Amino acid sequence: MTTYEERANLGDLSNTAGEVRRSVESVIEGKPEVVRLALTVLLAEGHLLIEDVPGVGKTMLAKALARSIDCSVRRIQFTPDLLPSDITGVSVYDQQRKDFEFKPGAVFAQIVIGDEINRASPKTQSALLESMEERQVTIDGSTYELPDPFMVVATQNPVEMEGTYPLPEAQRDRFMARVSIGYPSPAAELEMLDVHGGPSPLEELRPVAHADEIVKLVETVRGVHVSDAVRRYAVELVAATRAHQDLRLGASPRATLHLLRAAKAAAALAGREFALPDDVQSLAVPVLAHRLLPTAQAQLNRRTAEQVVGEIVQRVPVPAIGPSSNGPGPGGSGSPGSPGGAHGPAAGRPAQAPAARGTAQPNPYAQPQAPGGRPGAPQAGRPRGY
Repeated sequence: MTTYEERANLGDLSNTAGEVRRSVESVIEGKPEVVRLALTVLLAEGHLLIEDVPGVGKTMLAKALARSIDCSVRRIQFTPDLLPSDITGVSVYDQQRKDFEFKPGAVFAQIVIGDEINRASPKTQSALLESMEERQVTIDGSTYELPDPFMVVATQNPVEMEGTYPLPEAQRDRFMARVSIGYPSPAAELEMLDVHGGPSPLEELRPVAHADEIVKLVETVRGVHVSDAVRRYAVELVAATRAHQDLRLGASPRATLHLLRAAKAAAALAGREFALPDDVQSLAVPVLAHRLLPTAQAQLNRRTAEQVVGEIVQRVPVPAIGPSSNGPGPGGSGSPGSPGGAHGPAAGRPAQAPAARGTAQPNPYAQPQAPGGRPGAPQAGRPRGY
């Protein structure tokens, strides 16, 4: 039981999240969107995968986020000889007690930093599966609960790098989002030389939020309203990945849940008590792309999962949030009291007119048909695969 109230208001959430964001940005220069996504995943009770080339600050981001919160932190350096018991723990025989005693592993912390996770074997990587999904660890028939909040922040190099093992599909699916930091701009790199030229700024970083505060903020995010229209929109986006001809593996139902949770966290960070289609759209690529497997033909055509998700977002009709939508006020799922509840770019786009009863709905993902009813070449100006 915590000493804080069960839930915080949006003002408290904005203030606390702003302090954590500024603390992390004092170490990571020029990447505000990456820091914001990391905060979104934290408040949405997810896990974050940071993938990029060596030397761009992946581990620095993970450590800065962990040090900005007053909680237990453990770091695991994944190596080829790392064993699953090094992560989960092991039972050791106690000569004095004449019994086995459980020694907790590195996963028993509130924030676990897994550095270069894809340098360990798949057997070792799988030691995180139960803890990431069920927030518990089972050893020798005994189950041990993990502390709250619990978040895994893992870094990895691209699979093309030597000495790496690709993460299994089940492991990738447990990460709520994947982010790439990328190279800094010249101005940010110049600032980095000044900031990091002396002592490491990580040494001067002090916690700006307590773990109990984060638990309270998570409860606030859970209370963010999502209308039926926005829920259906998220389901349609995920379902479209399963029917796309350039993908041999689409997103799972867990991905739909992660997308909705992340959208609620993004709405709360924006100071809203309700989620919009724009929240779902902005998070579709980081939440869905790392779960998808392109076909061999798509890989030959250099089609990436990010491109496919981007095209799906453009193709799936955006719901019109209006008075008919299920929402907290007169404006439906929009702001209470706002006419029609329309907000942002998505609300301003024209919605598809409903088809007359008995009229067949066209499939926006079907392959174009040539005369005679046989599949033909893609139409000019349309993305491949639609």
